[in-house]
Amino acid sequence: MNPIEVEHLRREFKTHIGVIRRKAKTVVAVDDISFAVSPGELFGLLGPNGAGKTTTVKMLTTLLIPSGGTARVLGHDVDRDPEPIRKRIGFIFGGERGLYWRLSGIDNLRYFASLYHVEPAVARKRIAYLLELVGLGDRGKEKVEGYSRGMMQRLHIARTLLHDPEVLFLDEPTIGLDPVGARELRHVVRDLQAERKTILLTTHYMFEADALCQRVAVINKGRIIAMDTPQALKGHVSDLSVVEVEVFGLPPDVLERVRGMPFVDTVSLENLDSRQWMRVQTRRGAEAVPDLMAAMSGLRVGRVVVREPTLEDAYVRLVGGEA
Repeated sequence: MNPIEVEHLRREFKTHIGVIRRKAKTVVAVDDISFAVSPGELFGLLGPNGAGKTTTVKMLTTLLIPSGGTARVLGHDVDRDPEPIRKRIGFIFGGERGLYWRLSGIDNLRYFASLYHVEPAVARKRIAYLLELVGLGDRGKEKVEGYSRGMMQRLHIARTLLHDPEVLFLDEPTIGLDPVGARELRHVVRDLQAERKTILLTTHYMFEADALCQRVAVINKGRIIAMDTPQALKGHVSDLSVVEVEVFGLPPDVLERVRGMPFVDTVSLENLDSRQWMRVQTRRGAEAVPDLMAAMSGLRVGRVVVREPTLEDAYVRLVGGEA
């Protein structure tokens, strides 16, 4: 039996239109998705904000009722039999809420251990072990109000593991963290996977999915558009190189001109403050640079980089350059 089994899962929401709110529009957040997660696997749901990742996790953790299809966690249906699931899973949503800031890390864990009905003697050993696991062994007596965001997220993980759940759901756990905090949290996730925990991780950070996950399902607009190992997904762009051009104020007509070039596979644009990075996937590699520069003649251009494709580039190709 797979710890997580999803078949044709669907979730719709009703949104009201207009001031009087008499009209309702149906929004499909998750649209007929199917996948299974094997025991001890670290499985990733990868996609941009609004793709349907969090909605999927909320259904699997029994916080939302599916509109259609079925989902089973540890053999129990999330709709018809939620109670046994709740006792055997742990889940973390990105953010700082859910901790008592005026209590120490240890006192927070003692309180949550009592809610999980963990015996006091077991809780003492469990808390000491978990604080070491998440890298807070020497900070447990400090009040949470003095913790960084990364430390709070690591304490969230320790709290989630108090009752030794069989399946973990980590919904964008590194969102909002600084690079150091995010890296430390990824180390914790790797340690959990080494303990053979079954983990479903959602993220919109492509490099994170590449580094952590054994398999990845790419979800876009509520539908799974690809599912495989990160390495296999990168095979979708193995025939391409990526040319990155730093530009300052790229007019839409120039972007369309580049997109229409015969040697260009996909084009995406990322805004960073006053700068923009145009990423072009092409089979010509560095040979494409002169033609790209000619298309942008008269524009202010910064750095130009030619590199091998990543999982993010595979995602861009899969969604047709929309990312």
